[in-house]
Amino acid sequence: MKLPAEGYRDRRTTFDGELRNVTDARLAAEGFLDALARRTPPAVPEYWDDILLVVSELAANAIQYAPGPFELTMRRTFDGVHMTMHDTSTTAPAPRPFRPNQGGGGIGWHLIHTLCDQVSVVVQDDGKDVHVFLPW
Repeated sequence: MKLPAEGYRDRRTTFDGELRNVTDARLAAEGFLDALARRTPPAVPEYWDDILLVVSELAANAIQYAPGPFELTMRRTFDGVHMTMHDTSTTAPAPRPFRPNQGGGGIGWHLIHTLCDQVSVVVQDDGKDVHVFLPW
């Protein structure tokens, strides 16, 4: 994990793409939110948890579906937080049926769309960027 510069306006952290990096990404997001909350606390406490849950889901998806490193960028916006998760896969995420009795996941992408104000995916030659906007 490569640590970002201090500050809350724009924080970028890169990860190797190993399973432990889900926790690392969540910790990096917590550091960003700690710095942000010192200046501007969230409008409701749940926004903090929602952001951490979305980071965990995006990092887990990057590790599961894209080989190699990934990068998390977090920025403060006028009314929330913009996050970008860059990974090495050129396949855009797609919803899968959620069947709790059969296992195998399927809830993460639905969860991300439920918690975020906006979700978009930009596919490039070297991978994709998943952009999400959450309230703060």
